[in-house]
Amino acid sequence: MNLDNKVKVAYFCMEFGLHEEFRIYSGGLGVLAGDTMKTARDLELPVTGIGIMWNKGYTRQLIDDYGRPYDNYAPEGQNYKHVSDTGITVTVRVKEQDVKCRVWKADKFNNRPIYLLDTNLEENQDMKWITDRLYMGSSEERIAQEIVLGIGGVRALRKLGIEVDIYHFNEGHAALAGTELIRELINQGYDFQEAWQRLRKKIVFTTHTPVEEGNESHPVENLKEVGAFNGLTQEEMEQIGGNPFNMTVAGLRLASRANGVARLHGITARDMWKHIDNRAPILSITNGVHHHSWVDDRMLEVLFNKNKIAKLHKENKQNLLDFINNENDQQLNQDRLLIGFARRAASYKRPDMVFWQLDRIKHLLEEQKVQFVFSGKAHPEDNVGKDIIAHIVSISRKYPQSVAFLEDYNIKIGRLMTRGCDVWLNNPRRPLEASGTSGMKAAMNGVLNFSTLDGWWSENCQHGINGWQFGNGYVGEGQDEHDLHALYEVLLNEVVPTYYEDRQRWLMMMQYSIKTTKDRFSARRMLKNYYEMLYQI
Repeated sequence: MNLDNKVKVAYFCMEFGLHEEFRIYSGGLGVLAGDTMKTARDLELPVTGIGIMWNKGYTRQLIDDYGRPYDNYAPEGQNYKHVSDTGITVTVRVKEQDVKCRVWKADKFNNRPIYLLDTNLEENQDMKWITDRLYMGSSEERIAQEIVLGIGGVRALRKLGIEVDIYHFNEGHAALAGTELIRELINQGYDFQEAWQRLRKKIVFTTHTPVEEGNESHPVENLKEVGAFNGLTQEEMEQIGGNPFNMTVAGLRLASRANGVARLHGITARDMWKHIDNRAPILSITNGVHHHSWVDDRMLEVLFNKNKIAKLHKENKQNLLDFINNENDQQLNQDRLLIGFARRAASYKRPDMVFWQLDRIKHLLEEQKVQFVFSGKAHPEDNVGKDIIAHIVSISRKYPQSVAFLEDYNIKIGRLMTRGCDVWLNNPRRPLEASGTSGMKAAMNGVLNFSTLDGWWSENCQHGINGWQFGNGYVGEGQDEHDLHALYEVLLNEVVPTYYEDRQRWLMMMQYSIKTTKDRFSARRMLKNYYEMLYQI
């Protein structure tokens, strides 16, 4: 790729994960967006972020005395110390009221500038709440937030004087930016269809989760009531997003090019949305991670020396064990196999799967031969996800010498775990994992992936060489039972024996894990793919 191709990109996302203390992110989507903006700075690419300045951010999810998650939010105003005021405001209409949005700039974490819109202003009175909490509220409340991100985001770009060649909507939350861009062209004299078609050349769209709940939709009546039509008619809105109005469908119809976030996910997304007419072609561009944020740089320096890799890993493992001891007052063993699992607690990810037939591994827990550390959050309104966390916590209290759960999963915990575990466990129900970037981070730190063939791992797994797979990619009736049996077979007959009985092979696998991922799954490669495949004027 010729990096002189300086196409100017506006990158819209509902969340950005830049630092653990800047709590305007919930998980993987935001961390990907943060890594993208850091990498754009590294490569000196003109990518500008557009997001929301969440006053209270996303939930701090803690564990109560009974072992159940409960939600707490950061004190009001904590996030503002990480941004600077541009002095600019824009106005949007919500429920026939003018709502003023202050525009903040976030660029303190070695990232390209991200402009964040904020309605927490006294003059907004009963509309101050719009940018309070990420991913919370009714359909109408979510629409109000999406008006701020999409419509307000375009207006902020105009007022900041930032030139844009390509608008990149990272997930459907930003789709209402399309209505604002269409409105601009209609005001210039184009009719709706002409405006839409001219606009499409400038919009690209990334779809993420194949899970229905992650593809937000709203009754068209709600959109109208809240003010999301933005000068368009109901018929025109339905042409874009259908009725109910699906934000992912809108993104696909507004864009000229779209992508899934792994090779398999691209296939899944094309099948999932094949019934949608007039949609953008969906390519596959596998996600990547920002090396400096996640990978121990020393690992890349000693790549050709297995013993030095082992020494560095031992240090990183001890850092994780010390953190577990400080947080949980649990003393795990440096010399024993440590398996990590950390991601959003959603049922399709099957976080507690390894405990479904506890008798199969009970003896390993009692002997402390296998240790587990878990972390993750359930959506505040997802009681099933909270039940799963409660189950894991109950196991940790039964086997405190072998199982730990770290509350309030965040970037710091993710960094410690993807550096310090020996094995990274991942067992989503295939093919519902879009990408799974935590496994990339672990692999680049010499942590061996042990996963179903979903997301990115289906592209990289060399079983027994750079990690392990289980389940052989089976999809169909009885997938849970099939995968559970396969998990125990590979764990008991391959992973555990290799760790304790074939140290040289384990070190070789760590080395291959780093070699096969460090470039192929970097955010540098991902951004280059964006420029080559999506950002074409």
